[in-house]
Amino acid sequence: MKKMDYMKVADTAMTRIKKGAFLTVKAKDKLNIMTIGWATIGFCWRRPIFMIAVRDSRHTFGLIEKAVDFSVSIPGTDMHDAIMFCGTKSGSEIDKFKACNLSLINSTRITTPVVNTPGLHFECKIIFKSPMDPKFLCKEYEKLYPEKDYHTLYFGEIMACYELE
Repeated sequence: MKKMDYMKVADTAMTRIKKGAFLTVKAKDKLNIMTIGWATIGFCWRRPIFMIAVRDSRHTFGLIEKAVDFSVSIPGTDMHDAIMFCGTKSGSEIDKFKACNLSLINSTRITTPVVNTPGLHFECKIIFKSPMDPKFLCKEYEKLYPEKDYHTLYFGEIMACYELE
C-alpha cells in the first residue's frame, strides 16, 4: 500500500472513473458494491472531498442512507466485466462480491472495506448529503433522468488515499 496525495492523483482518478469504479458501502452488518461513473474530487469546508452520486432507486441507496462512510476503488487493471456486472445487477438479488470473485481488505481509517484490487482507493467519511431538486437542474440534463430517479449527492471527507499494486 502506497499512500497518495489525493490532489496529485485526482486527474488520474477522474480519467479512470469514466470507465467505472467500485463504490462499497457498509451499514451495520450489510455490505454492497455498485459501479459509479459520476463523481468529483476537490476541496470544500476546508477538507479534501470525494463526492459521489447515488440514485434513490438503487439498492445501495438504502445502505448509504444508514452508513457513516464509503470507499471508492478505482481499478488500475482491466476489470470491465466486474464493473459492468456491478453496474447492472442489484445487490438485493445477488451477492455481487461472490459473483464477480471480488475480495475485500479492511480499510485503514473507516469501517467500510475496500476492494482488494490494484488501483487507487479512497476511504471517505460522509459529512454531508443532499438530494437533487430537479427544479434546479439544467433542462438539457433532464434526459439523463427519464424515470425521474434523481441522485442524492454524498460528500465524503477523504480520510485515506492510497494505491494498491
